[in-house]
Amino acid sequence: MWEERAWRRHEDREMVFRVRTSSAGRHWNGFDAFVYEASAGFSEQRFVRHNVSMQLGRPVLVTSRCNGETLRRLQVPGDVKIVPPGVPRVWETESPTTKLSMYVSPALMLSTADAMGIDPDRVAIAPRLHVRDPRIEHIGWAVKAELEAADPAGRLYGDCLGVALASHLLRAYAPAAGSRCDGRFAQRRLARVLDFVRENLASDLSLAELARIAGVSPSHFKTLFKRSVGMPVHGYVIRRRVEYAAELLQDANARLADVALQAGFANQSHMARCMRRMLGVTPAGLRCGFRV
Repeated sequence: MWEERAWRRHEDREMVFRVRTSSAGRHWNGFDAFVYEASAGFSEQRFVRHNVSMQLGRPVLVTSRCNGETLRRLQVPGDVKIVPPGVPRVWETESPTTKLSMYVSPALMLSTADAMGIDPDRVAIAPRLHVRDPRIEHIGWAVKAELEAADPAGRLYGDCLGVALASHLLRAYAPAAGSRCDGRFAQRRLARVLDFVRENLASDLSLAELARIAGVSPSHFKTLFKRSVGMPVHGYVIRRRVEYAAELLQDANARLADVALQAGFANQSHMARCMRRMLGVTPAGLRCGFRV
């Protein structure tokens, strides 16, 4: 009875949303994300994809109703809600707030379940109105940083974040979760992937594209690649780009901006940041070293 009374006493004005930044136009595979501001008020939603939302702004009092459950609590940064497709959700806030919403498509969930050895027909993720999950929070802050970065890491990185979120949802919140994904790539298959990366460093590589070269699903590829190479696929691509840029910089006449684009970086500052992190030196400093 207290929950019903608490629900009715909230104001009934509809929320107004303003998107601050989003993944629109980034071509992530089966995964989208938005950082948005919401006014105080009331909103009713029904998603066609799995929705994972995370509180970003200052603590705010929120009342949520989903699948017959009502919860009223103070949300703090890092608090997470999980709502599967087709389940209506109603929520109200008494003050403005800032949130991150991440959406995982059914296709990505199915391909990830298949790669994990999970029967998709047995997977059912129940709504969660309040979760403190360090892994989801880590993914969420990484997604926010990527959306707001002046030099985004690119489509491959976004794809990897989407697969990471999908696999964690299946492993942690689906009763049938279990993995059969083991082993490593055969040498010939791995060589085919590495050759493709080397020949296409200047392209905006995607996880789905590399998985097709290997002949496996994106989530299976992500796991096998790390086991075979010893690092995540995104980290490997960045390392190869840094190494290639270092080779190009031996030409004293090559412009730094041209080298960055030829090596697949978004721009010169993106190249400098990655090179400083991996080699401990800027492109200009590296070029000076070649002249010594």
